[in-house]
Amino acid sequence: MIIYFLLIRLVALFGHRKAKRLIAGQCEVAKFLKQHKDTPSPMEGCVWFHASSVGEFEQARPIIEKLKTDKPQTKILLTFFSPSGYELRKDYKYADRVMYLPFATKRNAKHFLHVFKPAMAIFIKYEFWPAYLRELNHRNIPTYLISGIFRPKQTFFKPWGSSYRHLLTRFTKLYVQDSASLELLQKFNIINVEVAGDTRFDRVRWIAQHAKDIPTVDHFIHARLNEFQAPTTKVIIAGSTWPHDEELLARYIEEHEDVKLVLVPHEIDDKHLHNIFECFKGRFVRFTEATPTNVLHVQTLVIDTIGMLSSIYRYGQVAYIGGGFGVGIHNTLEPAVYGIPVVFGPNYYRFREAKGLIAAGAGFSVNTYKQFEQTMDNALNNSQELGQKAKQYVDSELGATEKIYESIFTADAVFCG
Repeated sequence: MIIYFLLIRLVALFGHRKAKRLIAGQCEVAKFLKQHKDTPSPMEGCVWFHASSVGEFEQARPIIEKLKTDKPQTKILLTFFSPSGYELRKDYKYADRVMYLPFATKRNAKHFLHVFKPAMAIFIKYEFWPAYLRELNHRNIPTYLISGIFRPKQTFFKPWGSSYRHLLTRFTKLYVQDSASLELLQKFNIINVEVAGDTRFDRVRWIAQHAKDIPTVDHFIHARLNEFQAPTTKVIIAGSTWPHDEELLARYIEEHEDVKLVLVPHEIDDKHLHNIFECFKGRFVRFTEATPTNVLHVQTLVIDTIGMLSSIYRYGQVAYIGGGFGVGIHNTLEPAVYGIPVVFGPNYYRFREAKGLIAAGAGFSVNTYKQFEQTMDNALNNSQELGQKAKQYVDSELGATEKIYESIFTADAVFCG
């Protein structure tokens, strides 16, 4: 672990932007802890939530907001490891303090817990920091994992993974997404486990129900998108796209003049936007330059701002999710909750919800352009029927937030507020 942290420092010295932000954040945390080393704890009795990045935070968010609503006196400490998570949520209004998690050394874990003195700790999905788990256990602080998911290929279950596997026994309880995770853990005599589901389903449902209240989606935005959609009933919303995704989409749009595309790239820096310009031969309008008139004369609208994607999905008949030709697909639940079918690339096997959508007949993986074209044609022509299956799948997975909250925070649980 120490070698890993040293490598981050080394990469930062060579100018890696994300690593530099992480090191700067770590310095700020170290300064804060030093200042409060011998003073009364500013957060004693808080509930500490730790998320690696933005995706994991979204899984914690329904629990945090329910807790803060039901027990407003509760102090919330929220930590991130990733700079992207911290930068996006450092002003999150439901947390009393948001900060980086100090690098997970034994010394840092002791210092951190001495300063904050949390009443409990809640980790999200994949977060297993040995130094923190050991120190939490040593201090008898209840510790939970929510929305966890486990697979046979993880280090815990390797022949040499017994020491890592033992870390799982330090959790008061592991709330896992599915029965496969439960059965795998029980096979190795880890019994502090309960199947509770994935809180992301509750989160995307909330977003869909409150879409009109999201600040970035104002009336002017609605008007522009409604004008763009008006001439056609075949609209693809492509979210979090990368270059390979955009190549498929550009070819399809060129060959299918009756289809329109709202493209939301994963990155909107100048280089990526230039690549999109080349790929689509300049035949699109950027959202920041759109008017109710000029969007009527193009097939493609490129969203060159952030924070809008989850609300834009409701304007489409089919969603395409990017990342499947790279490290892995992005969020498939955000479009599925609106009752539209979802298409994505081949790298989806680590994503339970993608496999669930495929099993429900509402998700489709493609590898070649021919597959893409056939799948997209079918999805657009049968979007209502396939979309209903997507909605039914999401509905069947709701309820994890209530289940976990009742288990941890009700009057007869460990925490009484």
